[in-house]
Amino acid sequence: MIEEMECGSACTGRIAEGCEHCINGSKMVLLVTGKCPWGCYYCPVSLEKKGKDVVYANEGRVTTDEEIIAEAESMDATGTGITGGDPLTCMERTIHMIRMLKERFGLEHHIHLYTATIDLDKAKALEEAGLDEIRFHPQRRMWTRMSDTSLAQIAEECGMDVGIEVPALPGSDDELCALIDYATSVGVDFVNLNELEFSESNWDMMDENGYEVRDEISSAVLGSEETARAVMERCEGNIHFCSSPFKDGIQLRRRLIRKAEHLCTDYQAITEDGTIVRGFVYAKSPAEAAEKLRKMGVEDDMMRVMDNKVEVAPWILEEIAEELEYKCYMSEQYPTADALEVERTPLN
Repeated sequence: MIEEMECGSACTGRIAEGCEHCINGSKMVLLVTGKCPWGCYYCPVSLEKKGKDVVYANEGRVTTDEEIIAEAESMDATGTGITGGDPLTCMERTIHMIRMLKERFGLEHHIHLYTATIDLDKAKALEEAGLDEIRFHPQRRMWTRMSDTSLAQIAEECGMDVGIEVPALPGSDDELCALIDYATSVGVDFVNLNELEFSESNWDMMDENGYEVRDEISSAVLGSEETARAVMERCEGNIHFCSSPFKDGIQLRRRLIRKAEHLCTDYQAITEDGTIVRGFVYAKSPAEAAEKLRKMGVEDDMMRVMDNKVEVAPWILEEIAEELEYKCYMSEQYPTADALEVERTPLN
């Protein structure tokens, strides 16, 4: 029986522990490399990462262990999802990351990993390093030939949770059923079906496969959800369909709120979507502007002098902006490494 979840997602049976951390917004996403040898046409990894040997912690590029730890601490992460590219193309780095995170945050810090490399020896090495859960992304051509892989041995010989995670490609019902039936028969713990999404890096697949955009407000591909639900009706086991709106509306939103709550200062505000609202007063002499603000009753702990502006508590700036000769704005930003501005509103 299919159990409905938020934003169009659904499941039969239990969902993976790694998904629980993701749903709670407490999972850090650690891309250990953008390199991958598999070339799946539906891969949505962004152009700034795809094929490049780079490391990202959530939205920010990192080059040191300390930066990764700082990002995890900034959101009080309870778990990490290690992704790529394919992390198994850089085994030494991936194993180091797992051990480093476990050493810093303890064994209770849950780590799951995504890979298309189905290799028993590598899976055992990852488990020995401390990996809690591995999710395999077999290429589409392998969905009906999984008995040719080491999946059964890995499920039998590894103590960590073993899962399958693939996109629900429209019209691939029979292939997906074959994949799920085999995975369940050899003891795989769960199967995740993701709603297929287009991005700037995989847009070519739309015309080549006759795919259409589901609607004007999402990046989902028409027919993907229908395929996933049809497969869930036919197959048994722990199957989770993760919709495109669920990723943005629940997972990302909760992670942003979690991070914003840890980063927000006394002179900033948090929206219900997890963005941070800041008030800015632009001035040639920020120190002079700050002094005028003090004379108007603004306390020092409600503002901060910056290079070309003064940041002021937005609720205070709204009240006094019309009395100031400086340009004043309300800025709504993501609590991410790039501090992407969502909206800017003039106040005078």
